[in-house]
Amino acid sequence: MSHPQSYEILLVPEHDLVPEHDRNAAGAPAPGTALRSAVVAATGDTGASGYPRYAGEGVEADIDPATRTVEALLVDGAELGYGLTAKIAERPGGTAGEPGAPEPGPRGGRDAPDPGDRSG
Repeated sequence: MSHPQSYEILLVPEHDLVPEHDRNAAGAPAPGTALRSAVVAATGDTGASGYPRYAGEGVEADIDPATRTVEALLVDGAELGYGLTAKIAERPGGTAGEPGAPEPGPRGGRDAPDPGDRSG
């Protein structure tokens, strides 16, 4: 199974700690409220959680590529503090999980037909 080569991890406050003016209509933190972000790249190792290990910018994470869930996380060598949560940033364009890459599928990505191809 092929896994994305990188992800951007956002460290955000839990919902109940986010001021009302920083929430969207659904009550979730508004974009840009991350306290820290880091782009992590695949290390080729499997973490203790059994998922692929990613590291970069002081962050080490085991990420389930099927669900895009952070399963284990160290920030500057320590566990994530209370009141914070880690999320995978949505990245428009390119290959899933890589900067500027579109998600694969019928709306774009590697499987999408070439718009200049007039053969079909």
